Amino acid sequence: MMRAVGVVAEYNPFHNGHAYHLTMARQVADADVVIAVMSGNFVQRGEAAIFDKWARADQALHHGADVVIELPFHWAVQPAHLFAQGALTLLAALQIPTMVFGAEHPQVDFTALAEQSVNDTRAFKRFDQTYATLFNAQLEAKTGFRLDQPNDILSFSYAMANQQLKRPLVLMPIQRLGADYHEQVLSQQQFASATAVRKAMLTPTDQTVRQLADLVPKQTLASFSQQPAIAGWTPQLWHLLRHTLVVTPVTELANVYQMSEGLEYRLKAAAEENDTWPDFLTAIKTKRYTYSRLLRVCLYTVMHATTAEMVPGQSEYLRLLGFTSAGQRWLNEAKKRFMFPLITRFDRKLKQTTLNLDYRAGTVYEMLTGQAQDFRHNPLRVVTK
Repeated sequence: MMRAVGVVAEYNPFHNGHAYHLTMARQVADADVVIAVMSGNFVQRGEAAIFDKWARADQALHHGADVVIELPFHWAVQPAHLFAQGALTLLAALQIPTMVFGAEHPQVDFTALAEQSVNDTRAFKRFDQTYATLFNAQLEAKTGFRLDQPNDILSFSYAMANQQLKRPLVLMPIQRLGADYHEQVLSQQQFASATAVRKAMLTPTDQTVRQLADLVPKQTLASFSQQPAIAGWTPQLWHLLRHTLVVTPVTELANVYQMSEGLEYRLKAAAEENDTWPDFLTAIKTKRYTYSRLLRVCLYTVMHATTAEMVPGQSEYLRLLGFTSAGQRWLNEAKKRFMFPLITRFDRKLKQTTLNLDYRAGTVYEMLTGQAQDFRHNPLRVVTK
């Protein structure tokens, strides 16, 4: 029986830090194969991925992953706790016993931290701060640990989600290395931040292109040379959003997922009064909502994603994006034990039913890039020793 370990990622794009993560996951779990659950064409923050899901899956398969499963849109474009819940749900459905993830403070017992109850509902009714800020302040007051680093927050969310599983996974945090998560400038170290890598790819110079050669694996460089790198919110995506907000009645906008507390009125007015994406964002920002929350609501609006479509548990499946030779052997051995159906081929029935929301997301992404998506792709096969 082949031993498998799970990882969760966006690979936006795949860089040396991700390759290190995959190497360490295989090592610390003593695994034969590494199974990656990866966001599709849109990522957790509510933005388009810099490369499409096929290119990013290909990058991962060439540099340490053996199987890549897509995290569906209804899980991928969510706040951390639901993103984590979706990822752990899929790993559990794949019968993966162990998950390895990076953290700024891997020595922290995130499982014990997640068991601390934070439930002062009076504090959460304040509108002068975001929910995350209020929650973290309560957690710090109760435990003494300040949960303010991006990977620590995800680690905590993984631990919370793991508690909800009937058969929890073994969680193994490892030390995150290299530049700060939000670092904007390419690092002289081996591991740059994904933020800096994206910025360099979107505004390349001769110097940054030379630097990228040392900071990302060759398959990521190949994607960079073969298809356009796109910004999280392109002008085309903003135009789609503005059109939707201007022409759609507020009664219909209210049906969009997470369009709560009168946001539909605020977004519609801002779209009518502002021509540019930066001005629109400034107009809709309040102390109550983070930019990430607002970006996600904007993306839900473009997709016409309703609450019924986005509620966790509505439709669970395993969408296979690609595999290596070792991954294929594991799939043949393990697929009979999977708790959700394994989808290997896209067809018109799936377009209209199970994968309809993912299809819409793929179609919008195809409109932004010209890169063919679901109907024109079978799972990637990477031949390895």
